[in-house]
Amino acid sequence: MNFREFLQKNTVLLDGGTGTLLQELGLPLGQLPERWNLTHAQTLVDIHKAYFDAGSNVVCTNTFGANALKFSEKELEEVIRAGVENAKKAKELSRGEQEKFIALDIGPLGKLLKPYGDLAFEDAVALFKKTVKIGVESGAELILVETLGDSYEAKAAVLAVKETCDLPLLVSCVYGEDKKLMTGASPMAMTAMLEGLGVDALGANCSLGPNQLAPTVEELLACSSTPVLVKPNAGLPVFDGEKTVYDITAEAFAKQVAEFVKKGARLVGGCCGTTPAYIRALKKEIVDIGASKIAQKKISWVCSYTHAVELNKPILIGERINPTGKKRFKQALMDGELDYALGEAIAQKNKGAHILDVNVGLPDIDEAETLEKYIQAIQATVDLPLQIDTSNPVALEKAMRVYNGKPLVNSVNGKKESMESVFPLVKKYGGVVVALTLDENGIPQTAQGRLEIAKKIIHKAQEYGIAKKDILVDTLTLSVATDKNAAKTTLEALRLVKEELGVGTVLGVSNVSFGLPARDMINASFFSLALENGLVGAIINPFSAEMQKTYKCYLALKGFDENCEKYIAFASESVEIKPTLQEKSTLKQAICEGRKESAASACQALLRDKSPVQIINEEIVPALDSVGKAYEEKRAYLPNLLMSAEAAKAAFTVLKEYIAKTGEKQAKKCKFVIATVKGDIHDIGKNIVKSLLENYGFEVIDLGKDVDEETIVSAVIKHQAPLVGLSALMTTTVASMDKTVQLLKQKTPFCKICVGGAVLSESYAQKMGADFYGKDAMETVRYAEKIYNNL
Repeated sequence: MNFREFLQKNTVLLDGGTGTLLQELGLPLGQLPERWNLTHAQTLVDIHKAYFDAGSNVVCTNTFGANALKFSEKELEEVIRAGVENAKKAKELSRGEQEKFIALDIGPLGKLLKPYGDLAFEDAVALFKKTVKIGVESGAELILVETLGDSYEAKAAVLAVKETCDLPLLVSCVYGEDKKLMTGASPMAMTAMLEGLGVDALGANCSLGPNQLAPTVEELLACSSTPVLVKPNAGLPVFDGEKTVYDITAEAFAKQVAEFVKKGARLVGGCCGTTPAYIRALKKEIVDIGASKIAQKKISWVCSYTHAVELNKPILIGERINPTGKKRFKQALMDGELDYALGEAIAQKNKGAHILDVNVGLPDIDEAETLEKYIQAIQATVDLPLQIDTSNPVALEKAMRVYNGKPLVNSVNGKKESMESVFPLVKKYGGVVVALTLDENGIPQTAQGRLEIAKKIIHKAQEYGIAKKDILVDTLTLSVATDKNAAKTTLEALRLVKEELGVGTVLGVSNVSFGLPARDMINASFFSLALENGLVGAIINPFSAEMQKTYKCYLALKGFDENCEKYIAFASESVEIKPTLQEKSTLKQAICEGRKESAASACQALLRDKSPVQIINEEIVPALDSVGKAYEEKRAYLPNLLMSAEAAKAAFTVLKEYIAKTGEKQAKKCKFVIATVKGDIHDIGKNIVKSLLENYGFEVIDLGKDVDEETIVSAVIKHQAPLVGLSALMTTTVASMDKTVQLLKQKTPFCKICVGGAVLSESYAQKMGADFYGKDAMETVRYAEKIYNNL
């Protein structure tokens, strides 16, 4: 039986932790565990066999960190081939009668992708492909991509697998107690994206114990039509002064995870701290629990990198990032100016748009290259889902490939050529596609004719494996100025599509008034009629007061607005302004919005009247404080924080150039030594803290990763730094952190010690004697500011 067949009929028992077992068996700090596939092959065979003997259906190869960033090409091939071979031997030696499979285990690359980090998306895809290719050639039977904290990296990994092989693919992400990934994605957003990409199972692993992970798992089970995977840690890590241990026994772990199986989870196992004993106990708990039916939720949705938008009630699609009838945007496109579109994106979001249409089609530009660039830039600035609006298949594929989430795709029509070019892209990359009711014969004059084209498109889409829930039908809005029956036909077609086909609908509402005066009045009336006939996606100008009135009133009257809260808030607004031109951003505003070009130009303008010190104190720092507060209050996420930091850097670059010309000195705050401790090769968190500290004016001495305690102490003494920051991500390197803290306390009593990292807690910090525990980057900045102000 192959794995896909087995998964459809059974609960799959995965294995438990490998890295923590290797560390207990003597893996030295800082040594890459994958090398043990070669140097301690029998140890790995024994671990894999122990999991098979405990009842695991799937054992993961010891290749979690095997990628070309850490290994040469020759060694990468050696460790992956050996990793698969060790698992094969264990499978042969195991006497368990259960179905057994070998999964190529792939973890994160260890770098943030652009625009938040320095790794390009296609480079990430290429790195994953190298690992996948070797694993497939070596005999892996399925692939588990796990412990991912970034939706964009998850997409890169999925594409790498899909473009390399057809093996079953499981994808598991790391959620915090706030039910978010590090870069902000919710369980619903990840489900929408991963289902769209066609993975075989999706879920959550690591970071938390079963109880802490339960809210995330429940949300995944509630929305996923794909089998859900759960691999919690053995509870929460506790540092006992010598080593890190976990606070849940095998029996307690098994009972808690078994509850997930009862609620519908189809793949369960363990992560950090779990052993074959945990898997044996889990098998005992679930053996009599039947596999739950995988229910098709039939949710129609799109998503950004943070959240999903369900297409089950009327939503607004902002139309203003489109050159049609917009001279200013046409000029911006011709000049290669991104900032105008970014301003429109932010403004439309602020006016309540749920999705933003992005169209850059002009005859004199490279649409494919431009659309790709705009999609990436807009996603780096706002967190709304986007509608990719193009009739160019090359541009569509480029944009869909780099899109971080599941987009709305505008559009396909009933022409054979259109369906053959668009549907394969929607199937590969995932998306909800807008179906225009026209074909080779043009736009039918009757509602029934448009319905028939919609039926044809839906039928053809299903041949490509695209479900009805991933189609919105556009019955096409034409102007009543040239055809008195135009609106009537569109509305009737809208009603028929809703009643007979049961799919969602979308319209470019304002097309109805072309050629007429006072267009907003007739647009609003048509909008109201369209909503009553089943319109879901309204492509409108969010700045139109008349359209907003219609929309808010409709929501209240139809029961979509709990306690009429949205209507009351809207009615309470004192002024409704429809802007004709964008106002220039202030520096503070540009930094808060993460707009680098605007930040640089606003800073340049301020230098006419203010000194660099005034600009820093009155504009840059207050802006960073504002974003930091939003981050701390969960109103913003890591990408917002990092893009604001980049905008602040753009302003600082302008200031540095000014200072170099004028000779004016820029005051620096105190020095801050920062490092990832000995044995730990992870530095994403450390780099984020460094970036923020530098923007706040601290002089950061970055010692890098895998730094021994003596080097850290020497640097603190050399620079007489009043602050030092220590980072650790791995449970085993907490001991290194403890040693470093003790030596710092002994040798540098003048220095305040900050610690942070995924495996730490406030109690850890206190036991070590650290002065401060930072659960995130902003908390560390706040503490550094406090210490500096008291020096």
